[in-house]
Formats: sequence, C-alpha cells, structure tokens
Amino acid sequence: MSTTSAPPRPDAGTGWSIRLQSLIATVVVTSMLILAGGLLWNSWQSARTALLDAAGQSFGDIGNLINEKSRGIVGPAQATLRQLSFDPLARATRLEERFERVVVLADILDYNPLLAAVYAGYPNGEFFLLRRLNTPELRLFFDAPGQAGWLVQSMTRTPGGRLSGQWHYLDTSLRRLRTQNLPDYQFDPRQRPWYESAQGAAGQHLTAPYLFYTSRQIGVTLSERSRDGRAILGLDVDISAIGEEMKALRYTPNTQIAVVDAQQRVVAYPGALQHLQRQGEVVNFKTLTELGIPALQALATNAPQARRAYGFDAQDERWYGMRMEMDAVPESQLDILVAIPDRDLLGNLRLDLQRQALQGLLIALLLLPLGWLAGRQIGHAMHRLSARSRKLARFQFETAATADTSPLQEVQELDRVLQHMGRTVQNFLGITETISREAQTEVMLGKVLNQLVETTNCVQGVVYLASEDGSELVLAAVSRRRDGAADSTHNLPGRVPVATGLAWTGEQRFADSLAIRLRSRQQELLGLLVLQFGADQRDAGDDFRTFAERLSGVLEVSIETRQLIESQQRLLDGVIRLLADAIDAKSPYTGGHCERVPLLAEMFVDRLNGDPSSPYAGRWNAEQRYEFKLGAWLHDCGKITSPEHIIDKATKLETIYNRIHEIRTRFEVLHRDALIDYWQALAEGRGDAVSLGRTLQQRHRQLQDDFAFVAGCNVGSETTDDADLERLQGVAAQTWQRHFDDRLGLSIEEIRRVGGQTRQPLPATEALLADRPEHVVPWGTRRPPVERGDPANVWGFDMQLPASERNLGELHNLSVRSGTLTAEDRFRINDHIVQTLIMLRRLPWPRHLARVPDIAATHHEKLNGQGYPRRLGADQLTVEDRIIAIADVFEALTAPDRPYKGPKTLSESLSIMARMAREGHLCPEMFGIFLHQGIWREFADRHLAPTQIDAVDIEALSEHSRGR
Repeated sequence: MSTTSAPPRPDAGTGWSIRLQSLIATVVVTSMLILAGGLLWNSWQSARTALLDAAGQSFGDIGNLINEKSRGIVGPAQATLRQLSFDPLARATRLEERFERVVVLADILDYNPLLAAVYAGYPNGEFFLLRRLNTPELRLFFDAPGQAGWLVQSMTRTPGGRLSGQWHYLDTSLRRLRTQNLPDYQFDPRQRPWYESAQGAAGQHLTAPYLFYTSRQIGVTLSERSRDGRAILGLDVDISAIGEEMKALRYTPNTQIAVVDAQQRVVAYPGALQHLQRQGEVVNFKTLTELGIPALQALATNAPQARRAYGFDAQDERWYGMRMEMDAVPESQLDILVAIPDRDLLGNLRLDLQRQALQGLLIALLLLPLGWLAGRQIGHAMHRLSARSRKLARFQFETAATADTSPLQEVQELDRVLQHMGRTVQNFLGITETISREAQTEVMLGKVLNQLVETTNCVQGVVYLASEDGSELVLAAVSRRRDGAADSTHNLPGRVPVATGLAWTGEQRFADSLAIRLRSRQQELLGLLVLQFGADQRDAGDDFRTFAERLSGVLEVSIETRQLIESQQRLLDGVIRLLADAIDAKSPYTGGHCERVPLLAEMFVDRLNGDPSSPYAGRWNAEQRYEFKLGAWLHDCGKITSPEHIIDKATKLETIYNRIHEIRTRFEVLHRDALIDYWQALAEGRGDAVSLGRTLQQRHRQLQDDFAFVAGCNVGSETTDDADLERLQGVAAQTWQRHFDDRLGLSIEEIRRVGGQTRQPLPATEALLADRPEHVVPWGTRRPPVERGDPANVWGFDMQLPASERNLGELHNLSVRSGTLTAEDRFRINDHIVQTLIMLRRLPWPRHLARVPDIAATHHEKLNGQGYPRRLGADQLTVEDRIIAIADVFEALTAPDRPYKGPKTLSESLSIMARMAREGHLCPEMFGIFLHQGIWREFADRHLAPTQIDAVDIEALSEHSRGR
C-alpha cells in the first residue's frame, strides 16, 4: 500500500494570522492617525515656537526702535549743544550781537524737529531764546502775526540796570516783523534748574520733566556751560513725542509698551501723557500700579534682564513679554517693557489646529474602505509592479515603484530592480552635483564621463569638444570602466575634423559603440559623446539610445553654461581692461598707472597665497582671487570723471592752459608803461636823460625780477614760505591800466559770475595779481554728498568739502605752499575715489564679486583713520585693502610720467613708504612682507628705468617702518 503526503494546509504552522486587506487597512488608518497626530503636534510646536520667536524678535525690534528714537532725540541734541558751547552767542553782550546768531540757532531747530527751543542764559540775568512757531496752536498761544515763523524771547538790562523782556516775531526768512515790549515778563534764567545744574558742574546736564516757563509744555532741558564760561546754553526737548511714537509700535491692539525706571515709574507710555502728574511746575511720573498696568508690573518685577521672550501670568491670563535695557540714554537705568496677551499671540493658532485635527480624522475615516480595497487588489498589483520593474531595468522611466523587503517573490524581484535603479539614480545625482560644483570644464567633463560610463554599464566613454572656430573636434575626456575591460584608448585621435567626427554618429567607430552629438540650445555643435557597450547587448537597444541621449542633455547644458560663463568673464575682463586703458589714455602723464598697480597688487597676492611659510597661504581661492583682480583693475575707474587739466596740473596757474602767460602780458604792459613814462618825462623836461635812464633801468630790472619770482612761485617745485607770500602780496599790489571792456567775448557761465559786479569805467586800474569774484565757481546744485552729515550721503563718506567747486584766483593759486594743487583741486583729485565707489556700487555684482566696489575704493584709507573717502580705521581695512594701498603708493612714487615731480629711486620710494607705515598711513605688516619678499625688486626689474634702481637696506627700512 503506497502512501502520499498530503499538501500542507495553508494555515499550517503559521499561528495567529490576519487577512492582508485587514492588515493594509489597519496599517493605513493607524499610520494616518499617527501621522496626523504627529504632524499636528509638530505643527503646534513649530508654529508656537515660530510665533514666540517672531514675538521675541518683534519685542527686540520695538526696543531697538525705541532706543533709536531716543538716540534720535538725545544724541543729536547732545552733539548740537556741544557744538553750540563754542558759538559766539555766549560772548555776545548786546542784543544785536545775539541776533546775528539767530541763523545758527534756526539751523539747529530745523535739524532736529523734536527740539522746542534753543537759548542762552547769562550771569547778569539776561536771556536770549529762539523757538519755532510751526503750528497754529503756538502762533495763537504767542499771539504771533500770520507771517511769523519764529519767535525770539529776550531779557536785557536797560541803562538803569533793570531787566526788560521783549518778544521779537520773525518771518520764515528770519527777518523781524514786530517787536513787543513786555515789561511784566520777568524771567530770571539764573533761578531755573537747568541753569543751576550746568553752572555748578562741567559737562552736559539733563533735567527731570517739568513745565516750560512760557509755552507750558512738558519736556526736559539739556544744558551746558559755554567753553568760555560766559553763558549757560540750553535745548528744550518735548518728551510727549516719545509716547506718541510708541503707539505705532504695538504688535497687536492689546500690546502694552512702556519705559520705566528702577522704581517702576513710567517715563514713557502711549496715550496723551497720562503717565504724568502735574503739581504746579513740577511733573511727576506715575508708577505702573498707579497707571493700572498689571501685566507690565508683573513683567518688570519677575522678568530677567535678557533680550528673550518671557512667559508669565497676570490678571488670570497668560502673557508673553520682554524686558530690555534702554541704553540710548546713558546711566539712566531705564528699562523697556513689552507685553502681549496669549490670546492675541496664539488664539488663531489653536483654532487652526482644531480644524486640522478634524480634517485629519475625516481623511482617516475615508481611507478605511480604501485600505480594504487595496488589500484585495494587492496580489494583482504585485504582478503589475514586477512587469514594471523589468521595464525600469531597461531604462524605461514611464513608471516607478518602491517596496520594502518581503517574502513575496514579486516584491523581492522588484526590490532587486529598484536597487539597481537606485545606483543609477545615485550616479545621476553625482553627475548633477559634479556639474553644479566643478568650475573647471576639463575636470568636470572627466568626472561626469566616469559616472556616465558606470551608470550605463558601458566599457568606455569619450568626449570631444568643438574648437573655437568650429572646424575640429578636440579630445577632452576619456573614461574606462575599472573591471578589466579591454583598453582601446590608444586608437583615439587627439583632433579630428568635424565632418569625420559627425560621421561616427552614423557608423561604428568602435565595436558596439554609440555616438551622440552634443548641441547647444541654438543647435550649435558643442562636441561629441561616444559610449562603447559591454558584452550585454540588452543595453544596445532603442530604449538605451533614448536614455543616453536624454542623459547627455545635462552634459550639453553644462558645457554650454561653462562656455558662456568663460566668454562672459573674458568680456568682463576686456571691458575692465578697456576702461583702465581709457583712463590712462586720458592723460599722457599718468598713462600706465591703472595697469601697473593691479599687476603689482596681483603679484603681491600671488606671493602671499603661494608661500607655505606665509600666514596668508591659501587665503584666496580662485573666486576670491578673481574678485581681488577686478577690484585692483578698477581701483581708479572714477578718474574717468576727473578733469585732465587738474590731474596733469604741472603749475599753480594752470587750468586748460597755463595762465602765467596772461600775467607775463601784464608785466609787458608795465614794462612799456615805464618806457613811455621815460620818454614823456624827457620830452616835458622833467629831468635829465641820465637820471631818467637810471630810473627806467631800475624799473625794468624790478619788473624782470618780480616776474621771475611770480613764475618761480607758479612752478611749485619748492615750498612757498611766509616771506614768499608777503612778497607775492607786494607784487600783486602793483596796478596797471586796462583800456578794453572785460565783459566782451565771455561764455554764459562767465557772464553769470560777473553779472552782479559793478562795471568799472575805462580806463580801469586793476591789480597786477588778484583774486576776483568771478574766479570763484560756487557748487550750486552740483554740491557732492560727501560730508558726514549730508542726508544724501548713503555711502558713508566723511570728507571735508571746500567752500567752492573751483577757485581760479591768481593769488589763491600762487599762494599754494607746496605742490601745484589748491584745496579745490585736491578735492577734485580725491573725488575720483568717491566716484569709483558710487559707480561700482550701482552695478549688479554677483554674490562672489560683491566686494569688488570696496576693494577698488579703499586704497586711499589709512590705518590711523585719516584717509579718504570714508575715514575707515585699521579694524575696518581688510588685507586686500592694505595690499592695494601699498601697490598704489609704490607705483605713484616710482612712476616716471608725472608732470609735477620726477621719478624717485627705489631707496627714496621705500624710505617714504617706511615713514608712512610708521605714521599709520600704510600697514606695517604688509609693508614688511612687501620688503622681505622682494616684490618691489621684481616689479622694478620689469617696469622701472635702470637709473631708478639703486641699493636698498631692507633691514633698516623694516626697523624704520616699525618706529625703531
């Protein structure tokens, strides 16, 4: 009897089990519930943290704004009062003398609108005050005329010694409209707190809030004794503006903001000065308790002194707030309190979370039947996924699927395929990363080709790039799989004609190979990609060709992008070089400066970057090196706006031409006048020929000597001392007769400058040398915004602006003590660096070139903070700034093409630079490296004349630069 074993039951040995559709439905719903709960909890925590962080940031911003508002009141007022302490107003003893300073006082009030009045009190009880009448209420209060814009309140002593008060109404142009005598107006400044505090101790003093004597406004007074001690000067500040400014800073309608002192007295609070109590002329601050602000009271009592949000309870409600020190008023011990209720901050967030929880529950209930349906269909889906996985293995990406490890055969097969696909995608991501990060085209092509060969399971890959003229294909990259495949790279030509290379796309250049043309978006030929297959012919079908062609698209984009970037960089370099050459070409005397300075600066940086012993070794990568190069080449681009006749000014009287010829002509006139006087005297018998001849010869010699002296002053090769200036004035005092109208043949601009002058009748007697009004060209609307206090100065310039744009006065120019440039000329020369920064800041530099404007425009700054145009200090000057400064000074000293000086030798130039380093003009460290690295010698061998190259004692110069 034979027996056969029965097939095992499906449930044999499995123990507890669950149906697949039930498992899927349960997992789906449970996962959704867990995911929804986790998302809700994470959303709540993230949103709550974000809101608290935002509130904390807003609290900090409110504190910063209040501090800035306070600084905007106290800081300018302190600076203004400090400047006013030197004003002649303190020394003025008569009312009219004090009225002469009204213009200055008006400027002070216009500059700071929060100042109510500015005044001076004198030891004899006299008083002088200026206030602005800029509101209808003030005009009505002071019974001012309709045109009145200002009010002067004065107390002066009568001849009898009695104090008498007067109000003087001025219009907006500070002209007096009316004076009103007020015999009953008895105001003694010596009895006021601001006078007593300033009289008793030096420095500035800030009073407690009080009622102003005349206007009855509430404010504080900042006072200081004048430098000569003859008066006490004061500024009234209206503090009501601080509280009103705080209204606009509320984060929500229920936000509470206040400024309190150490006793929790409210110094500032939004709301019509309700935090103040008046008792006669005394003003007291209410406490937080008296003002009824329990939230701020709790915050002030418990909150730590730290700039972070703090949670606390007040009036059975949760609040969040911050307590910050008010550092805008030094030694004030004031705190800024900001508080917001929890309902304002998190109320809407709770409602949103409730709605999200309800939505998540509904979605989970809707997914329950879907889970059951998915369970029934899972078997069929497994077969479909298996078929799709085989398509993915043949590089068909229409569908994709993923699954975890499973005992199901179909899932296992899909897992293996997806692993292969994962490697493919990983290689593709590597290709993308290489393309995006690798800057050098050749290196990028090699790396990308390696990953392409691995991704496609090819034996070998080759990339050819089209030459610039498009006639040839040049071998750029070769990659061979590292599994022992045969090497056929020895058959690859380095350069092939384009026609030959393109023929490979229609035939087999190698056994089992695929050639793909690489084209730009304009369908221009970029190159050729050749992939050699392995033994697996499965990869050689149409699907593989489609995949390879699509994958080569990223290579096309990368090659085209690199070529575009390189061409744009070459174009940018060419434009910058063109600009530098144009600037050098403007002046035959400074030609080559814009080229030699960047060459020297780049030589300096390369030496530092490549020297392993240097602390700056490897400091600059390729992008930073290129950024520095552009900054160096553009360091004088602002000179394109500088007039050539100032840059090339070789004599003091030179403008477009040398005006010494005009002065020589006047001497010629005097020379002939002396000869005419001789003959007239001889004809009229007013002397004998011998004595008259001696007088004529003496006069001629004097004129020749005087002209030679004036001409010598004009050259400017030697320093002009006080004796020379005195003699120059004596020569200028001589007169000559002009017989022709000097208003003829003038330009419109010249006519405008002489239009207000009285025309002299002919013949007119004029000084031999003169500074005439028409010689001065005012700034007008062309006034550059380079002064620190100029609102239009958004670049941080800090330069002294001369009184006029140009001053062509003959004495003014001839009196220059050293060199040929006046203060006006010097400013026009220095303005080139201002224009450099302005022009370059307006260009849309990419992020990696963002520092080009500062690199180009900082080489005239000094370590001691006395440079220009921004007076930067040593802590604000980078290594790049210091290098270009040294390169610029060294080239300028050794340049052989300057009209106002000869070229200096190496020893002279380096000695001057050593002194500049010792005095804080140049960086001693960089100058020491410049010396010891021999950078100066290498530059000299290339660019200096042999006569300039002499012996240099490096150690002595190094010691000298350090002040030893």
